[in-house]
Amino acid sequence: MELVDILTQDNIILNLKGNNQAAVIDELVNKLAENQLTNDAERFKKAIYKRENEISTAVGYGVAIPHAQSESVTKPTIIMGRTLPGIDYGGQHTNLIFMIAAPENASNEHLSLLSQLSTFLMSETFRAKLIVATSEAEVIKAIQEQEKLQEPTSDEESVSGKYLVGITACMTGIAHTYMAAESLKEAAGKRGMKVKIQTNGANGPENKLTAADIQKADAIVIAHDVQVDASVLRGKRYVDVPVKKAISHADQLIDQALSYNIKENNVDEPAMEDKPEPEEKSGLNFYKHIMSGVSYMIPFVVVGGIFIAISFMFGIYAADPESDQFNVFAQFFNQVGGEAAFALMVPILAGFIGFSIADKQGLAPAMIGGMMASIGGSGFLGGMIAGFVGGFAAKFIGKSMAKIPKSFQGLVSVLIVPLISTFIVSAFMFFVLNTPMSMLNEFLEGWLKGLTGINAAILGALLAGMMASDMGGPINKTASAFGLAMFAANIFEPSAALMVGGMVPPIGIALATTIFKNRFTIQEAEAGKASYVLGASFITEGAIPFAAADPLRIIPANIIGAAVGGALCMAMDISLKAPHGGIFVIPIASNKPLLYIGCILLGSFITCLIIGFLKKPLSEKERNNAKQMSNII
Repeated sequence: MELVDILTQDNIILNLKGNNQAAVIDELVNKLAENQLTNDAERFKKAIYKRENEISTAVGYGVAIPHAQSESVTKPTIIMGRTLPGIDYGGQHTNLIFMIAAPENASNEHLSLLSQLSTFLMSETFRAKLIVATSEAEVIKAIQEQEKLQEPTSDEESVSGKYLVGITACMTGIAHTYMAAESLKEAAGKRGMKVKIQTNGANGPENKLTAADIQKADAIVIAHDVQVDASVLRGKRYVDVPVKKAISHADQLIDQALSYNIKENNVDEPAMEDKPEPEEKSGLNFYKHIMSGVSYMIPFVVVGGIFIAISFMFGIYAADPESDQFNVFAQFFNQVGGEAAFALMVPILAGFIGFSIADKQGLAPAMIGGMMASIGGSGFLGGMIAGFVGGFAAKFIGKSMAKIPKSFQGLVSVLIVPLISTFIVSAFMFFVLNTPMSMLNEFLEGWLKGLTGINAAILGALLAGMMASDMGGPINKTASAFGLAMFAANIFEPSAALMVGGMVPPIGIALATTIFKNRFTIQEAEAGKASYVLGASFITEGAIPFAAADPLRIIPANIIGAAVGGALCMAMDISLKAPHGGIFVIPIASNKPLLYIGCILLGSFITCLIIGFLKKPLSEKERNNAKQMSNII
């Protein structure tokens, strides 16, 4: 099978009509549906936007590669779109858009072909051919010619005598992984260097690095947006950057990696330990470690909350075999949600904090420490601390034993490190932390449960306002962490206020674009339609483009509307047993769903009215100007 079998002439649009990112994505998805390559276009589009919200797929060079795997895709496919005037895609001027669609069960061969296109696009000549092509047939011809030119570079003789190795890994393992690898290969090839890049793609690691590769390496570059196993590097210094930096600045990264002189310097010397480069992992990025744990924990929270809420639909005591209300299905849902999913929340949080700090060696001790926190009553906060203690203990012990003979290294990693670090974190939790932390948790729980009236309203306003303030930033994450801690303690009112804070901004802005159309450009009005869906789904990011364009008006409006909704929500003792999911979970997870929806709508209307009052009407010319993004003070 060849690339042209999945990028066929009828999958090419040489003259895209859309003049913005959303319109172009719609056009490409419609082509996918028109060619019967998806059985649910909206579902696939959501998968595309989920990927875009994680990190933009604009990769520079005038190219964007939106991509997703979805059960709605019937056949691995690439849809190509070209716009000669160009559009703003993820903040970058873009002319060529390749939408990669892969089914969940795509074969290795298909995924390799999809990834092959990414490497082709690193060629300036190939991109130029696509830009000047006058027909779909010329595009296909350019691809076929590029396939003939493409040759592996990893086994080429080194002219300079230098050897570059590396690992690339993006979130989906389809596009950016291979573009970064190709960029590094091309930059190294121009220097006459021998190259080997391990690509952690959707098929798993390919071109895997060996101990011999690391021993011979003169420079190492790791470009990744997800966790990679760097144990093969065995303590060598390396450049550690996001994937996009490798795509755009490969030459600079190779210069930096060569400057480490890893063949001449021993990284185990104290001098090397004392002078880590800013790009390298220092193990002290607390925010990243916490978010890593939270991201793995959230699915357990959501599933557990929804299943418990379903069990209550059969009756408050329907899960209890001793009750007259007993129902076996209620018992089933309660056991899955409360006894399984909720029981795993804190250990999963701690385990993946430890994994973020010390890779695989940190997982077991941190997770066991998290279970100790759960058993001992120190809960969410105790689990976070257990994750750090277990992770750093494993990291320190592993480094301390780096000089042990290689024949014993296997024993060190599977027995000695986990055994000692587990003892350390378990003893710390049992003898030091659990008792005072459980007392603190009991105090907080009692204080929160005792909040009524104005005090509850103030807390609700504060949480919702923080949630709406920076829409995914550190203030937002701080409020979310507090809500998750309370959720783990079976206090569900803060979760309701937080979801109000996340839903109000996009819905309020969407209402403003509908009611006060003359305050927005045509482009903004179109984007506002999507904000209805994003807001209803608790995807606050739908408000970000508007807030970025006009922060002095939009952000205060978002905070005020969210704070009012959150205050009313907590003042009326509204709870939510599923902290994510938006409108889809409210009917079953909230104790007062109609009142809750009313709080969200009231907050949204307040945001809408404030925006309408603060923003000035635009002239017809300004409204039709696609580049106009509102009057910023």
